[in-house]
Amino acid sequence: MSTEATLIKQHLIDPEICIRCNTCEAICPVGAITHDSLNYVVKADICNGCMDCISPCPTGSIDNWRMVPKAKAYSIEEQLKWYDLPAELSSQELAAAGGVADTAQEEAQTAVQSAASSSASAVSTAAASGFNSAQFGATLPPWSAAHAYTNLYGPKAQDKTITASVTGNLRVTEVGKQVGQQDYDTHHIVLDFGSLPFPVLEGQSIGIIPPGMDANGKPHHARQYSIASPRNGERSGHNNVSLTIKRVLEDHDGQAVRGVASNFMCDLLVGDKVQVIGPFGASFLMPNHAKSNIVMICTGTGSAPMRAMTEWRRRLRASGKFEGGKLMLFFGARTQQELPYFGPLQNLPKDFIDIEFAYSRTPGQPKRYVQDALRERAADIALQLQDPNTCFYVCGLKSMEEGVVMALRDIAQNAGLDWDTVGVALKKEGRLHLETY
Repeated sequence: MSTEATLIKQHLIDPEICIRCNTCEAICPVGAITHDSLNYVVKADICNGCMDCISPCPTGSIDNWRMVPKAKAYSIEEQLKWYDLPAELSSQELAAAGGVADTAQEEAQTAVQSAASSSASAVSTAAASGFNSAQFGATLPPWSAAHAYTNLYGPKAQDKTITASVTGNLRVTEVGKQVGQQDYDTHHIVLDFGSLPFPVLEGQSIGIIPPGMDANGKPHHARQYSIASPRNGERSGHNNVSLTIKRVLEDHDGQAVRGVASNFMCDLLVGDKVQVIGPFGASFLMPNHAKSNIVMICTGTGSAPMRAMTEWRRRLRASGKFEGGKLMLFFGARTQQELPYFGPLQNLPKDFIDIEFAYSRTPGQPKRYVQDALRERAADIALQLQDPNTCFYVCGLKSMEEGVVMALRDIAQNAGLDWDTVGVALKKEGRLHLETY
């Protein structure tokens, strides 16, 4: 049989539904997913069908497949230009191509899926092939997390969105890096949903649809933002949420680029309207049982879900109706001036939350990252790793993830713990959550 005649089941991502949250790329154990400024796509020659990316996807955009001739699999270059998925080939079209199913591929995918069902097997595989932080991230919420409502307002054109009103827009960094004539700043934005239901939990996110069209005359895709307010609103008892948004004026390579959604949001005025979809997320949720501990590790706007969790615990503490456990926050930024919410954090009681700041660009000082701060507090972190009531949350740039999880591994091993056992427990019990981008 010729290679051209072989059919494969190609894994694809629906660009119309995808909210570009990076969950799939972050969790893929074989590096089969990549992206550009438009789309997230799957490399057909690398994807092994392990299905690790399916359940964590907040929208279901990742769960799409097409039978295609192996020699005519959709290339990365093709997928990066898509605005919607191609139609499925009919049986007649596949037959005309002379194609038959690639049974070897199907058998390989079945074997991989069977192996992936065991957390211990997944962790051992990671250890054998080199350290992969994504293998240890939980896809299940903590056992005591509240029920999350998701996808109440959908991303597809035929789905309904919800209109929110801007009731606040406050800059929360002291100074920003100058790029051209604009500030590279961070804003705290409050959106009110009026009488329409929009229930959210700490750790969830929403999608914002910027107005207008892109360079190709297509509507802008939704951009995802983590919610920075607790479940009962930015203002207690109100149907609103807050977001922490950094104005994007250059990409990760330092090239000038004006972020469509971030600049739109940062420039909003009180009274402006915003189209919202979501909420999204059913695993990056905080525990709710008494005496549960939370260790939060973040950089920049990755502080949004940490602020939400901290504020909810603060309100519970003030009510006297909940006995919370230990709260620890490891918060990193380039400088103190670029760290969001620095002032309010200073006002939180020391017996309520244990805070460590890490700055990587303070003039005259050595670079210090959140993983360095974790290692300095190794004795405390080792105790939390062993406590089944402790959950760890990591949120920020993708570049921080590996260093943080490696620090947790080293702390465990130096304390005489077996990391494979600890890593399995953190994942299986919904205790280590990674949300990086």
